[in-house]
Amino acid sequence: MRQLSELDASFLYLESENAPMHIGSIYLFDASERETPLAFSTFVAYLRSRLHVVPVFRQRLKEIPLRLGRPYWIDDSNFSIERHLAYVSLGGNSREANLTTLASKILEEPLKRDRPLWHITFVDGFRLGGEKEGKAGFALIVKLHHAAIDAFSGEEIIGNLLEYTPEPQPINPPRPWQPRPEPSEERVMIQAGANMLRAPWRVTSLAASAMEAAARGLLQKQLRKIPLPFPLFSAPKSPLNQQITANRQIVAASVELSRLKAIKASLGDVTLNDVVLGLCAETLRRYLGEQGADTDGSLIAMTPLSVRSNTLRSTTGNQLSAMLLDLATNEENPARRVRKIHWNAVASEPYREAIAAERLTELLPSTMLALSARLYSELQIAQRYQPVFNLSITNVPGPQVPLYLQGARLEQQHNAAPLFDSMGLVIVAVSYQGRLTLNFTLCPDVVTHGDSLRAHVCDSLTAIEEAANKLNPEEMHTPLTETRNQALADDAMSVIENALKRLKSRFKR
Repeated sequence: MRQLSELDASFLYLESENAPMHIGSIYLFDASERETPLAFSTFVAYLRSRLHVVPVFRQRLKEIPLRLGRPYWIDDSNFSIERHLAYVSLGGNSREANLTTLASKILEEPLKRDRPLWHITFVDGFRLGGEKEGKAGFALIVKLHHAAIDAFSGEEIIGNLLEYTPEPQPINPPRPWQPRPEPSEERVMIQAGANMLRAPWRVTSLAASAMEAAARGLLQKQLRKIPLPFPLFSAPKSPLNQQITANRQIVAASVELSRLKAIKASLGDVTLNDVVLGLCAETLRRYLGEQGADTDGSLIAMTPLSVRSNTLRSTTGNQLSAMLLDLATNEENPARRVRKIHWNAVASEPYREAIAAERLTELLPSTMLALSARLYSELQIAQRYQPVFNLSITNVPGPQVPLYLQGARLEQQHNAAPLFDSMGLVIVAVSYQGRLTLNFTLCPDVVTHGDSLRAHVCDSLTAIEEAANKLNPEEMHTPLTETRNQALADDAMSVIENALKRLKSRFKR
């Protein structure tokens, strides 16, 4: 019996009919090298043999009566893999557009809470590259609840479920599994009471840590001139921040990683993640301009960051921190914008490390967070005032070696993230085998003409490359760390001068 963390539980309480809180993925496999097509029954047997790799696949939620505490993960004594699988044949409609339309409809439906929170749809008859000339293959549409995983652990789970060799491996019988007995109501209530008794001490400890972090942050601000996190409701108004409906659309565009790395090399002291964020920013600027929206204000992105330990790795649960990042979309030059994004990220680093999202939700209980979020939505605060942030962008590094499923090669993957009221667009960037795919999950009733984003990605990458080639060589290779060090020195002198002025004024008195 393992209790959900406050962060994990918050994704349960935030869920609504219009905003299911699961992470979705579409995996496209090339099965042309197999002697025979992969049968659905073979896939079921394969998945049975690997269920032990992901324990949460056979665990369901155990709610606490009266919500006196967070739910627990317990073994599902009635577990049946058939309740989590579905079979669909595309027949003569094997185009990728039809597949993403099907996936969008599947991802609109919330997962059922009376069973483990995952579901896989096996899509047969899919052909990569077209209906006639394309390669024979199949697709998997996967849903995993955000309460069980984050985007980073989701990639690890898929990596563990798939194979690294093109030769089909023998499918072993499933390992024996005996579910642990379900805890009694009395035990659950006793545990909830014990947690409540411990809570005041934990909250006091966290509050002290938060005060210490805040004091340290203020000192750093004075010495380094690093801006504090954006004040609430300071992001500009945009068409992206309207009340959403249950409708979903998935749009994806892939680019070569080598082109992004070349931009990174030409722009000097920036990271590959800065270039990816710059590509997203240019794409959004072009889309909003095409829609006739105001682009004078700079969009603010919330960027989740994995704080998963390299030594104590857990493939489930949410281990995230987050950062509010100015995307500098009011900068016209897309190459200079990448460098500004890098500076903004460097400037925000001390504050994103002050309190991780996990500790923040312990200070603000998940039930209170959910209530606040519902009020934020129902009162239409994002429409009446400025939103907290405009969208979420997650960059997940994926494997650079090919993955297989019984001899079928994984060719592409598209990822979908949950939307939230007043946030009609989320971007998930995933790299695989030398390519980076920007995945746009959007509400088509808010983000209209979403298909145009695909073309904007390609045009934006070309524009960044051309702008980087035209930048002054000194501007391209002046390390941002030197600029920051100079700013630190100037601010330190300013602090000293102000202190001397105050001392002089006291002596005059």
